[in-house]
Amino acid sequence: MIEKKDIALEKAVLIGVITKQQDEDKSKEYLDELEFLTFTAGGYAVKRFTQKMEKPDPRTFIGTGKMEEVRQYIEDNEIGTAIFDDELSAAQERNISKILNVKVLDRTNLILDIFAQRAQTSYARTQVELAQCEYLLPRLRGMWTHLERQKGGIGMRGPGETEIETDRRIVRDKISLLKARIKTIDKQMAVQRGNRGAMVRVALVGYTNVGKSTLMNVISKSEVFAENKLFATLDTTVRKVVIQNLPFLLSDTVGFIRKLPTQLVESFKSTLDEVREADLLLHVVDISHPNFEEHIESVNKILGEIKSSDKPTIMVFNKIDAYEPEPLDEDDLETERTERHYTLQEWKSTWMSKVGNNALFISALNKKNLEDFKKRVYDEVRDIHVTRFPYNHFLYPDYNEFDVKE
Repeated sequence: MIEKKDIALEKAVLIGVITKQQDEDKSKEYLDELEFLTFTAGGYAVKRFTQKMEKPDPRTFIGTGKMEEVRQYIEDNEIGTAIFDDELSAAQERNISKILNVKVLDRTNLILDIFAQRAQTSYARTQVELAQCEYLLPRLRGMWTHLERQKGGIGMRGPGETEIETDRRIVRDKISLLKARIKTIDKQMAVQRGNRGAMVRVALVGYTNVGKSTLMNVISKSEVFAENKLFATLDTTVRKVVIQNLPFLLSDTVGFIRKLPTQLVESFKSTLDEVREADLLLHVVDISHPNFEEHIESVNKILGEIKSSDKPTIMVFNKIDAYEPEPLDEDDLETERTERHYTLQEWKSTWMSKVGNNALFISALNKKNLEDFKKRVYDEVRDIHVTRFPYNHFLYPDYNEFDVKE
């Protein structure tokens, strides 16, 4: 659980469902992540509500009985926000708002809000605004509930529908304008990438909050913003790094997350050009997270969507200093030993052993095993450089761990 700090945080309740596709453990894990998202956005999760269902109710997401329980709790405890773990349809959002009479958000809306807070550059702000407009467009009707009594029909076209259509046209025009602006910036960024010369490009990728920016700071001696919150980095940062006398470009990219809104994947695909054009990917994983394997799957899925899954990749298992296997009572004969009880050494002998020397175990924060990391990256970058420029390979001797320049 996230501890409440002595600052003004917006009180919220979290709501999720347990289905055949999403069992109780999975639902708890998603709500843990939703609570972290809520905290990142400036809120505080006061209580969670879950309901077992075949599938979410198409009208109100959860059943009427559970909805009444949520409404009563909100009313009794003066809660201002209800946050749902899955994306709500426009109709669901409208119906729930009428019942609860508080601000209703879904996971997508929450992530968009965090992105809007975190965007620093004009490019990132434009991308976020585009995603927000695309999310808003089908939901405009719910924003005009005060005019719902003005029904349409022959001779009865009321101002409500006129207002909605006007707003839709405004939002569509805004979307076209933002897409054109992004296209212009993309061309400028393509020129910038082309001007970087022939240096090998390395990109840090991974789930959000796995320590990519911390690793970037350690390796490049730069001051990229790093914080223990989700999506601390939105804008791609590129730094020139030199290990021994071999220079290359290292980029830090936006973190991925499960149930990442489609609108954000689309609008941020241009930002991920750094990944698409990279020669080598460093897939950073928080091995201390109990579900890091699912994080790997989520990242690989998005890499596939941007056609980057076949690139040379080194798996970097970070935060080994924070890894603790779940304790197992030796006298407890009923509890089955699972992956949660594995030591790091046992993990290394699983599927990770098939990755071979493309799996590294480090702590960027404590700088543990960083020399092994630098050597492995050096070797890979050198091989790529030698392949690309076979006549220059004599410039880059074998790595010497006692002679590293950064």
